[in-house]
Amino acid sequence: METMAKRYWLMKSEPDVYSIDDLECNGSTPWEGVRNYQARNFMRDEMKVGDGVLFYHSNTKPPGVVGVGKVSRAGYPDGFAFDKKSKYFDPKSDPEEPRWIMVDVAYVSTLGRCVSLDEMKEVPGLSEMLVIRKGMRLSVQPVQKNEFQLVKKLGNTKA
Repeated sequence: METMAKRYWLMKSEPDVYSIDDLECNGSTPWEGVRNYQARNFMRDEMKVGDGVLFYHSNTKPPGVVGVGKVSRAGYPDGFAFDKKSKYFDPKSDPEEPRWIMVDVAYVSTLGRCVSLDEMKEVPGLSEMLVIRKGMRLSVQPVQKNEFQLVKKLGNTKA
């Protein structure tokens, strides 16, 4: 039996780097490489197993929410920060006091259609979403339960 999600999140990924199709194929993935302190703090301090995730394709035309996932493992040290061969290597990160954290995200579903950023900007009930704010580039951000449910509903209905 699936537990109720405690919190809801929007997580961005460029589809040519890691797409919703990749997540479906893999079943779950570590969400590594986040190098923003606010996003790190969300993953470290607030994300819990069972939390809902809106999977957002960024840096594509159009950007938008394309699927749903859930947090399947709570925050733990991002080992890529210690790997000198990784593009996510951080020489200041110490295994004894890790600077960077990741969570695991599991696949739940692919939406019937992309709910584009432009569409979200026009939908009543989504006006407070961080993703629609000008200049908001955070790759991991909280969303409200009603926003999560509304985006899912939009993605499973015709435009």
